[in-house]
Amino acid sequence: MTTILDLIGGTPLVAIKNLDTGPCELFLKLESANPSGSIKDRPARAMIEAAERDGRLKAGGTIVEATAGNTGLGLAFVGAQKGYRTILVVPDKMSREKIVHARAMGAEVVLTRSDVGKGHADYYQDLAATITQKTAGAIYINQFENPANPAAHEATTAPEILQQMDGDVDAVVVGVGSGGTLSGVGRFMKKNSPKTKMVLADPIGSILAPLVTTGKMTEAGSWAVEGIGEDFVPPNCDLSLVKDAFSISDQDSFNAARDLLSKEGILAGSSSGTLLAAALRYCRAQSEPKRVVSLVCDSGAKYLSKVFSDAYLAQEGWTGTHTGKVRDLVINPIREGSAVFVRPEDNLRTVFARMRAADISQLPVMKGDKLAGLVDESDVLAALMSAQDRARGFAQPVSDVMTTRLETISADAPITDLVPFFKQDYVAIVMDGDRFLGLVTRIDLINHFRIALQ
Repeated sequence: MTTILDLIGGTPLVAIKNLDTGPCELFLKLESANPSGSIKDRPARAMIEAAERDGRLKAGGTIVEATAGNTGLGLAFVGAQKGYRTILVVPDKMSREKIVHARAMGAEVVLTRSDVGKGHADYYQDLAATITQKTAGAIYINQFENPANPAAHEATTAPEILQQMDGDVDAVVVGVGSGGTLSGVGRFMKKNSPKTKMVLADPIGSILAPLVTTGKMTEAGSWAVEGIGEDFVPPNCDLSLVKDAFSISDQDSFNAARDLLSKEGILAGSSSGTLLAAALRYCRAQSEPKRVVSLVCDSGAKYLSKVFSDAYLAQEGWTGTHTGKVRDLVINPIREGSAVFVRPEDNLRTVFARMRAADISQLPVMKGDKLAGLVDESDVLAALMSAQDRARGFAQPVSDVMTTRLETISADAPITDLVPFFKQDYVAIVMDGDRFLGLVTRIDLINHFRIALQ
């Protein structure tokens, strides 16, 4: 009888047809087809079963792991099927979708800082080790050192690639989070297909690609791509297997993932975008035809609020203009149809629903294409508290509670002109001539200062 765990592996391989691959053929192995949605199901099962075999993990035990998300999801998935408790320690830059997914599978998620390095008590690996020591019956899986991690890819991922490619593979493009995929696939290819080169795709800010290309250890930066890139060389990562390496920007990674969906119909995550961008660079640099394979590490469904969010891209400074004017800070311009708003005749139940769905606390009130007022959560709460009953309060039209005394600022004003607005506790209403452009809040200004430091 087939169980859900038996569906791990055996993922399909597809050819890229609509992207510029130079003289090469590029194929992607859809690891997003694994049961929990990522390539990490393979090592998750292998590491848990290895711990069962050697007696470290016993019935009723607890699995603890430091993870950027997908290994944790794989461990939560396999652990739940086998009856184990799972505790995941994840950096706070992880997408909301991954965290919700892990908790939905029964994992306990501990968020920790993403701005500290190895050796700090709040660094995700150090914190996971501490939690393991304090939890009876717990084991720290430690994907970064666990030999079952690369062994899983050597035994399954790599043989599948070679078989699906009819034994003819010139290069495999991978990323490194723990090093398991690189080392496992690389070892297999070295033995069974010596002509196959391992190519590293790495986010800018990670130390790995610079180490390969220059032989020097650089200072780690930061990056938005999840799941790959490191500030140290994991013990499971055998960089001697790498023949070429590419450093890819977050913006290029996100754009590649979006292109993959729009042009090939494949919904992939941010790390897959890094791999694709690197694979395309490698392919286009070749002077003769090569057969190249890379991976769709996980599904883009886990990154809808980041990779596929225009607002997120704008918040990172990757879209729009950079003029030093207030217009630069308008994340959701009303004229582009991306702004959330209400009409004067809408009721407060609609206001609440839209605020909650968009995770915002104030909304512009539009009458036709003109700004009629603003409504914020304090307006809604005051109306509900003063109503005879809550149902009647929620039924009130926005026009009864909205603020019509509007303080505006020109879109072409310098950004520093926002400060007096915020000192008076106003939201900045940005006008482009006589047209309402959008809102700017304190958090938008703080984010602008963050981007300027990068």
